Amino acid sequence: MTWRSPLALVRDALRGQRAREKDLRNLVSNLPYEGLEKGKQPNRYFPGNAIKTTKYSLLFFIPMNLFEQFHRLANIYFVGLAILNFVPVVNAFQPEVALIPICVIMCLTALKDAWEDFRRYQSDRKLNNTPCFIYSKKAKEFIERRWKDVRVGDFVKVISNEIVPADLLLLHTSDRNGVCHIETSNLDGETNLKQRRVVPGVCTSDPDFEPESFSSLVVCEKPNNNLNHFKCYVEKPDKGKVGAGIESLLLRGCTVRNTDHAVGFVVYAGHETKSMLNNNGPRYKRSKLERKLNIDVIFCVILLFFMCLIGALGHFLWLQALPAVPPYLVPNSNGHLDSPALSGFYMFFTMIILLQVLIPISLYVSIELVKIGQIFFITNDIDLYDEATDSRMQCKALNITEDLGQIEYIFSDKTGTLTENKMVFRRCSIMGTEYPHKENAVRLAVLEEPDAEEDVLFNKRPQPVKARWSLDTEDTNFEDKQHQHGTRRKSKVAGNAQSNVAFSSPLVSGFSHSLQRNNPTDPLYNTPKKSGFLSNIFSSWRRKPKRKRTISEDSVVEGDIFNLPVKMEEPGDISGLRRCSLYVPTNSDKPATTSDNLSYEAESPDEAALVYAAKAYGFTLLARTPDSVTVRLPSGEDLVFEVLDTLTFDSIRKRMSILVRDPITKKYVLYTKGADYAIMELLGTPYAENLRGNQKNIAADTQHHLDCYAKDGLRTLCFTKKVVSDKEYKSWLANRQRALAAIENREELVMDTAVQLETNLSLLGATGIEDRLQESVPDTIVALREAGIQVWVLTGDKPETAVNIGYACRLLEDEDLVINMSCKNKLTCTSILDCALQEVRRYNEDPRNVDTTPDISLVIDGLTLNMALSSDLQDRFVDLAKHCRSVLCCRVTPLQKSRVVKVVREKLKVMTLAVGDGANDVNMIQAADIGIGISGQEGMQAVMASDFAISRFKHLKKLLLVHGHWCYTRLANMIIYFFYKNVAYVNLLFWYQFFCGFSGTAMIDYWLMIFFNLFFTSAPPIMFGIMDKDVSAEMLLGVPELYRTGQGEGEYNFSTFWVSMLDAFYQSLACFFIPYLTVVHWIIIVGSVVLYFVVTLAYSAICVTCNPPSNPYWILPSQMADPMFYLLCLITTVVALLPRYTFHVLRNSIAPSPLVQARHLDRLDPSTRSEWIKEWRSFRGGAQVKSSRLSTPPSPTLETPVGIYPQSPTVSDIMGDEIHTECYQ
Repeated sequence: MTWRSPLALVRDALRGQRAREKDLRNLVSNLPYEGLEKGKQPNRYFPGNAIKTTKYSLLFFIPMNLFEQFHRLANIYFVGLAILNFVPVVNAFQPEVALIPICVIMCLTALKDAWEDFRRYQSDRKLNNTPCFIYSKKAKEFIERRWKDVRVGDFVKVISNEIVPADLLLLHTSDRNGVCHIETSNLDGETNLKQRRVVPGVCTSDPDFEPESFSSLVVCEKPNNNLNHFKCYVEKPDKGKVGAGIESLLLRGCTVRNTDHAVGFVVYAGHETKSMLNNNGPRYKRSKLERKLNIDVIFCVILLFFMCLIGALGHFLWLQALPAVPPYLVPNSNGHLDSPALSGFYMFFTMIILLQVLIPISLYVSIELVKIGQIFFITNDIDLYDEATDSRMQCKALNITEDLGQIEYIFSDKTGTLTENKMVFRRCSIMGTEYPHKENAVRLAVLEEPDAEEDVLFNKRPQPVKARWSLDTEDTNFEDKQHQHGTRRKSKVAGNAQSNVAFSSPLVSGFSHSLQRNNPTDPLYNTPKKSGFLSNIFSSWRRKPKRKRTISEDSVVEGDIFNLPVKMEEPGDISGLRRCSLYVPTNSDKPATTSDNLSYEAESPDEAALVYAAKAYGFTLLARTPDSVTVRLPSGEDLVFEVLDTLTFDSIRKRMSILVRDPITKKYVLYTKGADYAIMELLGTPYAENLRGNQKNIAADTQHHLDCYAKDGLRTLCFTKKVVSDKEYKSWLANRQRALAAIENREELVMDTAVQLETNLSLLGATGIEDRLQESVPDTIVALREAGIQVWVLTGDKPETAVNIGYACRLLEDEDLVINMSCKNKLTCTSILDCALQEVRRYNEDPRNVDTTPDISLVIDGLTLNMALSSDLQDRFVDLAKHCRSVLCCRVTPLQKSRVVKVVREKLKVMTLAVGDGANDVNMIQAADIGIGISGQEGMQAVMASDFAISRFKHLKKLLLVHGHWCYTRLANMIIYFFYKNVAYVNLLFWYQFFCGFSGTAMIDYWLMIFFNLFFTSAPPIMFGIMDKDVSAEMLLGVPELYRTGQGEGEYNFSTFWVSMLDAFYQSLACFFIPYLTVVHWIIIVGSVVLYFVVTLAYSAICVTCNPPSNPYWILPSQMADPMFYLLCLITTVVALLPRYTFHVLRNSIAPSPLVQARHLDRLDPSTRSEWIKEWRSFRGGAQVKSSRLSTPPSPTLETPVGIYPQSPTVSDIMGDEIHTECYQ
């Protein structure tokens, strides 16, 4: 290695920084420069692939860890006091002793940090030494190296089932279609396979790919953490440019599947890879209780300041009052005594050292230990375990468990959160004619019967119905199917995987399906054709007696039905079925796939539902490659469509398209699917302004069917077709290629090309797919509302569907007055808000409505919500929403979801919780105080962005009502106890100063003062914070109103804190002056802990000269030999605790809180308690309890005198149709 001057090193460092900060990077192959020194390497400025996630090094661990710990103000405070104690004029006791508490705390913290960092070091070393294959020019082949040896510009070969070592631009695969399948579960938690394609036209698909032949320039963007976007183009030697995006990038951490091998060009390495840029470590949120705790610590500091000021002033007055200089005042080195004023100044700092225990040094450590214990019990709760998915509760934020007990608002997604996200194909409209899918309707009816299981469907064969075409019953082994679908557990096995798409599975093909035209007896056919939303602003919607408990979500399907993955497995598959992959298998010599043994895998259950429905009617999707789609017709003929391009879905267009060449006519045809409102806006419906003749009638009929589908709670999609001329295609293709090769504004240019082609579409029809509610969702929502939590559902559904959602999950009740806000302009929105607020205020001013809330619910669409959240209407909207029992937002975007959460949280100053399961819920989850992700069918993005993860919505009930309540009450009481015991203990020293001239002398031994916090009183509050149960889980679930005790200020508030402080002051007075008045001056503190006496006895018996000059030798044994000692212990304890017990007895006898009543009921035997809860709930009638007190019904079975509080009248009883009428006058 040659010597280089420091100036050259600095120059290279600056050049490297500039190269890394450029918006575009020019990368070339390292092969021509192999063997040269680093200074001659073209990509030398970019970091290597070795990673380092450790925070410390062995040499600098101690100074760096101390620096890290001194970021905590509490540590600086106690270290400063320990140093101050080394100053002779102000020291209160031995300087070395003062260092022990803070040294113990900091050493324990350092050991924990060292262990965590050592584990990170082991993980880094394992990753950096993982083997991989890098191409060598000298060896003319791929040789085995380590991950840490990979550099930008290398060619890396990844074998099947291996992890990708760096971000690779895919150049070659073993698949003849240039496709590579990857699993991204390490990045986003999704286990479904994703497809990556080689950069087209750069390298041949020759199996003997030679990296040395690659002489192109790779131009890519600066590294960023966006896992879904990548901008790059490859400039060939002939200056031609080929665009590449995320579909050609293999990300570090992904696993290659179903591909023998893939070769890629390294574009990002090490800490610049997208996975490392997304590795931000554990999230940290500060809980509401912790914020309140910090304020109270400041109060304690202020209290300490005044106590020290009193001590300093008292010492000054005492010295001035002395008639002569007493012999025990020692002069300084000059033989002079300090003046009283200077002595008082010094005494101020001495008192700070003496009374420092007032600030609880061990409180923060104890809180961390308690939260770890609470998380352990939450995650191991068997009731929060889901056997179907074999998943349990996960906790990702370790320091906000107590916030679970203070939630006031819940914002929930719908699909996959409230519903199963398992789709049933129910109806479709084709060219204006409506067709019902009878078989799935029959199956749904069977499943909705009580105690019905999916297994029964396998033994039922509906009779064939005469139709235009039908499928014969396939020769399928029903016993195998029953075995496969009898469980809901996820599995890679084909048969079990099919159950993941509910009725969107080969189950359908087990029947004789038919497609039949509607007849006049069909209820939907006879529905009056009435388009548009509800006619009234205020409408009392009543749920029909047999309203279907089925709901739908956003009609937009963000998946790619045209790229539907389908697997082909070996005949030895235990399911007995073979899966045909829409991605072409690597081995081309496999036998041809028949329609009998197909099983599809899809990114979205909607896609599988549509493909299985098409298969049921004889149109079977046989194969899907990057360049073709093979479909088998009912006649048995196979059609192969050449795929020319796919216009992917985006949140602005709300649709996606595929451009194919018709195999018969050879014409270019564009098929488009998307959200109904996005497609219909292109057509100009509901009035079909852009259409003529028959197309106008088809659009109007289809719009009518879509409205009916939405009212029936179905997910809706529209499909269109367009024939593209050769001239139009060639012109469009040139624009498309330029957009794909662009770096700047690439997304906008690509979207513009899609919009350019998606014009003059011809409507083909629409589909209606059903999604079922999860188990116990209505009961959970009712319980949450009874607990005083307002539930908002934010969905992308149409307003009609949103209402169906509300009634199905009991978000809306029959007696609710539903306010519908659907406006086209801001003036109308303003008038509706003013009118509604006026009626709400009139209701609240009525003396008959004291302590009640109106049963009002709000339904608002996305356009109106956008206007309502504007700066001038925001306050009025929030004011109205807080008076509503529930709010239903429909047609909302992901950004609107997060904005709603932020506005409510900031305006109302309430604790919020957001729950969702998809990537579109991430912003909402991160905006709330607590984010909860549900691991469902839409991947794991929501789970990875959340603070807690559950598998079913029903788990939210116990998580909040039981664990949330317990965690909050435990921590709140533990913190109050910490302050109470420290203040009571410190004041013993403070009262003693009145009898020792405020000289800073302690009547308690220094070592015992240290042991008091570290040992004697540390374990009880920690165990209390982890294990205490003020009320049983059964009572908390049976009476959800008990949850309200933690909302708002909760149990830990300003008054409880200062009442505890005053109680501690009083108890310290009792503990000090009762022994003092009986001439017992050296009693330390009354305690009931045996450890205290054991340690003190041993210490005073052994330690002869441990604490000069006032050595503790044989003090306690002599005291314990005197009977007066035991009498004083008894009297002091009784007098000290008497006021507290008297207060609690009077309060619980005259005005018992709901928790006290619940504890009383917990003492009853289980049968009596459950009967009481049942009678109380029946008395309440399931309605929301308006009062914060626990309403008790007159129960003849109860012998306990619990106060009876009558149920409040509902708004419908008092208001009637008053609001509905007066708003229109």
